[in-house]
Amino acid sequence: MIVFALRRIAAMVAVLFAISVLTFLLFQVIPNGDPAVRLAGRTATPREIADVRRQWGFDKPVYVQYLRTMEQIMTGQVVSYTQQVNVIEQIGRDLPATISLTVGAGVIWLIGGVILGLAGALLSEGGRLARLADRLLGALAMAGISTPTFLLGDVLLFYLGYRAHLFPLGGYVPLTEDPVGWLTHMILPWLTLAILFTGFYARVLRSTVLDTMREPYVRTARAKGLSERRVLFAHVLRNSLLPIVALWGLDLAAVLGGGALLTETVFNLHGVGQYAAQSIQSLDIPPILVITMLTAFLVVVFSALTDIVHAALDPRVRLR
Repeated sequence: MIVFALRRIAAMVAVLFAISVLTFLLFQVIPNGDPAVRLAGRTATPREIADVRRQWGFDKPVYVQYLRTMEQIMTGQVVSYTQQVNVIEQIGRDLPATISLTVGAGVIWLIGGVILGLAGALLSEGGRLARLADRLLGALAMAGISTPTFLLGDVLLFYLGYRAHLFPLGGYVPLTEDPVGWLTHMILPWLTLAILFTGFYARVLRSTVLDTMREPYVRTARAKGLSERRVLFAHVLRNSLLPIVALWGLDLAAVLGGGALLTETVFNLHGVGQYAAQSIQSLDIPPILVITMLTAFLVVVFSALTDIVHAALDPRVRLR
């Protein structure tokens, strides 16, 4: 177990290093990527641009600029080129909205995907009406996957917010300030983001359950006289959840790292995704670099956690 943990830590460090280098170099070679020109302004003279380049250290070699940026990130002193604000502090202010959106929506799409996927698998093994219901669930799942997030969010806002006045028209209220206001502001974003993933999870689980039902150990369990309920939950569902657990952990990490950009924008949540989009639009390297590294770190950490859960669900998996 210790050797496995050390290997995972080494892989995490290597991935973070590679991503940080690639991201930093990418924004050094793109057109109009010179931060000194953007900081000095459109009307700046060459001498003013040179002064800005010298002041910010842009005249140093690329590796020196990279090491300096990494040092600032590690010490929490990295400053945005264009907005002139502390990037770590800005992400800290935006992160609660993204965490609220991710955790709430993640629970909804996991539970919804498991229920719909299991129901679809059981209905597909039934009679004609049951198979018809399975096809209907499959069509609804595909509709959820295919519907653009911004369209679904706008529709929910218009009908449930503007027309029915059931929910606020966007914005974010911190949980610590007003729990009820936080909940009412988050319900529509949760549903918008969860519907996208629920359909996909339902299709994956349905296929996995159907494949698992045909495994020899399931037939053996039935031959031993176990009840269908026990066979379904103790053998079929337990093993069918393995890919779902792995997907869920990685999707949570991706959404936490800014993957919910469209949802945050539609509902004006001011999360990490919106901050990343604004930084990309202005070619502001430090925020993009920090958010990219944050996403990579979360994906690697959640991947390790899903491996542990995978081993807990499947006794055949051993971490060495």
